[in-house]
Amino acid sequence: MQVKQAHTARDAAPAPRVAPGQDITVSVPATSANLGPGFDSLGMAVSLFDTVRVRTTDTGRISVRVRGEGADTLPTDGTHLVARTIVDTIENAGCGIGGFELECENVIPHGRGLGSSASAIVSGVLAGNALLPAAVQLDPAGLLHACSVLEGHPDNVAPALSGGLAVSWEEEGRFRSVTAQVHPDIVPVVAVPATELSTESARGLLPQAVPHRDAAANSGRAALLMHAMAADPSLLLAGTEDFLHQSYRAPAMQPSAALIRTLRAAGFAAVVSGAGPTVMVLAAGADQAAAAAVLIDRHLAAQALENWRVLRLGVDRDGARVVVHQR
Repeated sequence: MQVKQAHTARDAAPAPRVAPGQDITVSVPATSANLGPGFDSLGMAVSLFDTVRVRTTDTGRISVRVRGEGADTLPTDGTHLVARTIVDTIENAGCGIGGFELECENVIPHGRGLGSSASAIVSGVLAGNALLPAAVQLDPAGLLHACSVLEGHPDNVAPALSGGLAVSWEEEGRFRSVTAQVHPDIVPVVAVPATELSTESARGLLPQAVPHRDAAANSGRAALLMHAMAADPSLLLAGTEDFLHQSYRAPAMQPSAALIRTLRAAGFAAVVSGAGPTVMVLAAGADQAAAAAVLIDRHLAAQALENWRVLRLGVDRDGARVVVHQR
């Protein structure tokens, strides 16, 4: 009887290596998921951007430098989320990498519901993909799926990739997304508190089931929201009413919930941004955006809430950008 000899690690062909000397910059926008009733399915890109620059080396080492948000707390080695994602993306394509230098310029607040982790994952996947040989690079659908798997859901990574308003879903084990129109008059205004809230903590407050009437009402408001976002911003207040998650999460972010009540009582379409605790107003025009900012400042002063940042942003319609620098 012939005995087949087992292959050892030394017998296996080495994985192809990413070429050293490559230099790539990736810029990814912040995102706001849910927008009220669009729980785990809607997300919009806004004009705050994290930027990473990757230079491949043959040193066998990974070094990370961070400026801005998280500069004093984030790791500066291969355990950094962007660095890990770059390595995972390259290895998942059957390749290896000799080392790289990573520079991160972080503007998106961390743990505030503006998609900072999604931005890091998208940055890492896009950077890793761009470093690969063209024959094994992921197409747009593959990029969306890879980012969604790493993040756990597509509602933030989809608009980070595509820009604008993204509608996402899962179908037969694959994550999918389409980009919807956003009316040019819509101006996002965000109030960002000093305190963080983890997505896991916020999700832990959600019930396993909700009343059928709440689910039906939420479906109607989500449909109305899509019409308001595309064609009639005057309907944003009604279109952003949520029945699935915000009231359950309110105890974990009481100052944010109180600010939302104040804004909505005054006619502003205020929602929790993502899992919170950032509050976002979808203003119908520059004048309403200015009025919302004034009311936010007054509310914060009246409640003696300090160190909040109030920002008037734009809707980012381009999504992530990748620049390959010539050697």
